[in-house]
Amino acid sequence: MMRKRNSIIAIFLVLIIGGGMLVSFKGKNDKLFLIAKNLDIFASLIRELDSFYVDEINPDELVTVGINAMLEELDPYTTYIPEEESEDFRTMTTGEYGGIGAMIGNRTGKNMILMPYEGFPAESSGLRIGDELLKVDTVDVVELVTSDISEMLKGPANTPVEVVVKRNQDTLSFAITRKKIVINNVPFYGMVNDNIGYIKLTDFTTNAGDDVRKALVELKSRGAERLILDLRDNPGGILKEAVDIVSLFVPKGKEVVSTIGKLENVNAEYKTTRSPVDKRMPLAVLINERSASASEIVSGALQDYDRAVLVGRKTFGKGLVQSTIPLSYNSQVKVTTAKYYIPSGRCIQEIDYSKRDGDGRATTVADSLRREFKTKNGRTVWDGEGIMPDKEVEARKYAPITYSLVARSLVFEYVNEFYYDHDSIVSPRSFEVDDELYGEFVNWLEGKEYDYVTRVEKTIEDLEEYAKEEKYFEEIQSEIDSLKKSVSHNKEQDLVTFKDEIKEALKDEIVSRYYYEGGVVEASLDNDLEIAQAVELLSNEGGYEELLQPVVAKK
Repeated sequence: MMRKRNSIIAIFLVLIIGGGMLVSFKGKNDKLFLIAKNLDIFASLIRELDSFYVDEINPDELVTVGINAMLEELDPYTTYIPEEESEDFRTMTTGEYGGIGAMIGNRTGKNMILMPYEGFPAESSGLRIGDELLKVDTVDVVELVTSDISEMLKGPANTPVEVVVKRNQDTLSFAITRKKIVINNVPFYGMVNDNIGYIKLTDFTTNAGDDVRKALVELKSRGAERLILDLRDNPGGILKEAVDIVSLFVPKGKEVVSTIGKLENVNAEYKTTRSPVDKRMPLAVLINERSASASEIVSGALQDYDRAVLVGRKTFGKGLVQSTIPLSYNSQVKVTTAKYYIPSGRCIQEIDYSKRDGDGRATTVADSLRREFKTKNGRTVWDGEGIMPDKEVEARKYAPITYSLVARSLVFEYVNEFYYDHDSIVSPRSFEVDDELYGEFVNWLEGKEYDYVTRVEKTIEDLEEYAKEEKYFEEIQSEIDSLKKSVSHNKEQDLVTFKDEIKEALKDEIVSRYYYEGGVVEASLDNDLEIAQAVELLSNEGGYEELLQPVVAKK
């Protein structure tokens, strides 16, 4: 039903770009005639609705709903950008905006500062994580949504804004001058041990290539002979920056990616344009299911040239190229115009949006349709499935109690109080949550609500539900009740059983208060499973080289 509704909306939705261009195209091109015909129908429909519908309509809202419904029929990346969202889109793609330089969000029903960016006005003026936002200039923002507050905090560089916050029991006012904010693509880089360097890359916005280059040169000067490049959770961004990063490790003039689409002007080949900083240094690239687009170009190209070992989990599988096209009245449309192909010739796109099942859902590329390709050394790789790691590391699973303590913001609230009482802590990598501090946290939890359902309890609940549906419940009720009693979780015991992972959550939150995003990354270096696997591979020269060679079938 929903698909039918969307299809109906799509018929009259292509926007009012032109209502009068009708029959003149019919003799030239049937498709152009159909476009003109449906545009005319759409414009007529809007006019008649405005005249006859029982309630007043909002043409902007109605047309936007129609446009978005139509574009949903194509793919998730072809999107309409109305004039009022153009600045947010520019910020997302360039990483630049005018503002105070802070991430805000809602915790425990309150709008708060979640992360000030180092070196920008929010941090230098004294705003801190956990500050509850009360006013922006003269406007009370307590009941506003965070997106509206974010817009109020943004503005041209060198303009003033007053921010009033509640910190603990105090109400504080900060007079801040907005600046041009450039998001740092590399929040942290450093040495994991005496000879292995580490670079965390979170975005591919403007200057990402230069940011990684500077970090790499600095790490080599500190003695780095091997490198871990962390692309986990990196959603991608500007194509040029991906090419620049591959250029750091691959000789000049090598293909990084090509784009192929319906129109000739979108077909292009992108090659490395600069001499590499280091083309022999053993390299491990960390990837996961949230590494997408430009992250997949970098990791896939380095894999195709056998220049790096990929560690982690299969990437997202986004191999589609978008171009932004201006529309009337300062609106835009971001359109998928081509697909990415990396040096081996494979496309990394996993979902085929041109083929849908009976419910209208796009389908993944079938295994039988995936094609085999070869890396430079002759290793087998496949298209249509994102980028597969050379060394897989399973995602870490956390206990329900840990999820509950974090999701209910109890860790966040406790660390706020800790921060008010402690002026400083030791360096991120040296700081640990000892048993005494953990005991204080456990005592603080007394009387607070953080109940949860364990996986076993959920399974028993499902069994009970199925038994009732299939009329078996009365026969097995006593057994189900017995199971419930035997597996009923004990929160106090779980606080002991899962103490180590709860300590890690506390550590990350505490470190973020004093050392921000970069400190959290640094603090994780010694207990991160993927980093540990990468260090092991890079430290074992034979094992590293073996992974870069094709598997020889035993006879």
